[in-house]
Amino acid sequence: MPTTERKKEMYNENINTAYPLILVRGLTKTYVNEDIETPALRDASFSVEAGEFAAIMGPSGSGKSTLLHLLGFLDRHTSGEYRFDGKTIDDYSPDEIARLRNKKMGFVFQAFNLLPRTTVLENVKLPLLYSGTKEKEWDGLARAAIESVGLSHRIMHESSQLSGGEKQRVAIARALVNDPLIIFADEPTGNLDTRSGMAVIEILQWLNNEGRTIVLITHETELAECAKRIIIMRDGKIESDSPVGNRRKAADHFSK
Repeated sequence: MPTTERKKEMYNENINTAYPLILVRGLTKTYVNEDIETPALRDASFSVEAGEFAAIMGPSGSGKSTLLHLLGFLDRHTSGEYRFDGKTIDDYSPDEIARLRNKKMGFVFQAFNLLPRTTVLENVKLPLLYSGTKEKEWDGLARAAIESVGLSHRIMHESSQLSGGEKQRVAIARALVNDPLIIFADEPTGNLDTRSGMAVIEILQWLNNEGRTIVLITHETELAECAKRIIIMRDGKIESDSPVGNRRKAADHFSK
């Protein structure tokens, strides 16, 4: 089993070190409906280095989910520049963008997005269907990802039989199965009670300590302070961007 330091080296070996993993300059997104323009993101500029844990925080309507969709290549920006691993979205064909999302990005959403009558193992295998990974390797990769989030004992249960916290851990395992460069977590605790939510954040902190890059979208200060850096958004603009001075450890929640 590789040490934590070796894992960090392994995660970084496939990253273009000439640029930050994420580089955003003057990014803007405007929605147009019947000639009515609605700006959702205004002139955002920042970077995220490999191995960071950044929280993007703001109230509903602040633009944080729009920004996440742009960063995850789920939508196109209107103007500005976005480089991921050194290349802009304009450098990729649609097929390459789909492969990039599958292989280099992992996504964890508030609603879990699991298939309800499908086992944990099969849910976690899903991204491998489109990854180009040899089918004989799928089972081992999925089992390793499930073990990493502590759910080996539930591996053959259908997702409909799991608690909300367990479902989100399955979603994290699914995000990990292709060994991505970055995990985008969009309000991952939004459907969970406080204890289950902190258990999910504890896993994200552990993954970050292992060298994974994490971008967390949240509207809760307590959760944002579990990251190493907080980007605060309001009315589509970045209001502040600063390191967390007194970082919370999610594990401490369970010792109270």
